[in-house]
Amino acid sequence: MDIARAIADLQSSLGQRITLSKSDLALHGQSESHFPPSPPDAVAYPETTAEVAEIVTLCARHRVPVVAWGTGTSLEGQAQAFRGGIVVDFSRMNAVLDVATADMTARVQPGLTRQALNDALRATGLFFPVDPGANASLGGMASTRASGTTAVRYGTMRDNVLALEVVTAKGEVIRTGTGARKSSSGYDLTGLFVGAEGTLGLITELTLRLSGQPEAISAAVCAFDSVADAVATVIDTIQCGIPIARIELMDTESVRAVNAHAKMTLPEKPHLLLEFHGTPASTAEQAESFGALAREHKGSDFDWATQTEARTALWAMRHNAYYAILGQRPGARAIVTDICVPISKLAEAIEETRADLDQAGVMGPILGHVGDGNFHAVLLIDPDNPDELTAAKAASDRMVTRALALGGTATGEHGIGVGKLDYMQREHGGGWALMGALKHALDPLNILNPGKLVPPRN
Repeated sequence: MDIARAIADLQSSLGQRITLSKSDLALHGQSESHFPPSPPDAVAYPETTAEVAEIVTLCARHRVPVVAWGTGTSLEGQAQAFRGGIVVDFSRMNAVLDVATADMTARVQPGLTRQALNDALRATGLFFPVDPGANASLGGMASTRASGTTAVRYGTMRDNVLALEVVTAKGEVIRTGTGARKSSSGYDLTGLFVGAEGTLGLITELTLRLSGQPEAISAAVCAFDSVADAVATVIDTIQCGIPIARIELMDTESVRAVNAHAKMTLPEKPHLLLEFHGTPASTAEQAESFGALAREHKGSDFDWATQTEARTALWAMRHNAYYAILGQRPGARAIVTDICVPISKLAEAIEETRADLDQAGVMGPILGHVGDGNFHAVLLIDPDNPDELTAAKAASDRMVTRALALGGTATGEHGIGVGKLDYMQREHGGGWALMGALKHALDPLNILNPGKLVPPRN
């Protein structure tokens, strides 16, 4: 690796848009989770696909690692340059290139955030439904195959990315997919790059599936005596075909945290947060059907939020739950982990995890997208206490072991990065080696986000 030559060559073409400033390097070495700082050697700010291709070509020539950066909200170290090299920050490639209202699609650059896209779509009657909570970049969301609160109705990034423009490890620009809603033409290359965490190519453009803005939206909060009762209600709701748009769980500890943070007065017991989309008549019918199911499982009466401001406050409470939980222990860092299991096993997984965390003495409120069997634990640790880090990592490991034993996965939406690399062999067996073979075929020099997702190699 000749990093000095690579930086010199990039300075010739990018000028001041490649930086070695300590503040820039520090910013791009940070993570939302517990990983230690790992500043890159330089940060590049491309403005065009051609510039991204030139960056990758020069880095390949000098065998320098290349790591893509959206907004830095990934949780398993995906955007950190643990082996040094160049971080490619896509914040200047943030345009909406085209909105085809009749086709209900949008072409966007990867640095555009989901909120910025929805702001741009406001007058069209369309919106982009995938909501991971953070205001993440759309390129980053595709790279981690993100999902979130609306996945139970609208699906994940896997379901909402129709086509991509990608710069490969050779610096070649390719296009995958089309604007058509389906195809049986060859390998699904779009699906290959969605979820690849930047290990196979750098996404420079996305064609996204949009949805119609619902005529009516209503939201509600419902308390339960136990997680088992709440999850049983979720299972019944899905089996009955009620087209609920969001259905989120907060356990007692999470509710306690958001009460303190947002000055709420929710009863300190498990809660479901719900949202219904449709017409005024259909949302009322959905709510009535859900209410009957909730009452069968000792659910409380709904606390309704039909006005936009009230709904916004409700979901802001949920999206800010991470910061509310951090506020329960000032100065703490978090291991933010997630697993996903078949929903029939969800109550078992959550209750066993709660008991395990309590027995281990690890502070870890639980919340999640229970409509698709996915939940999160925010494990709080003193960053200066290695014993706490060890205990939390051990608890996280037991969560994954439990998920795999129940027929689930090590991660429902956070991805692998480096944080969950050790679980890939357990979950995928020989399939993990096949992933490594694909990586080697497409990136023989191992310059694209090395050390992440696939089996390690030199």
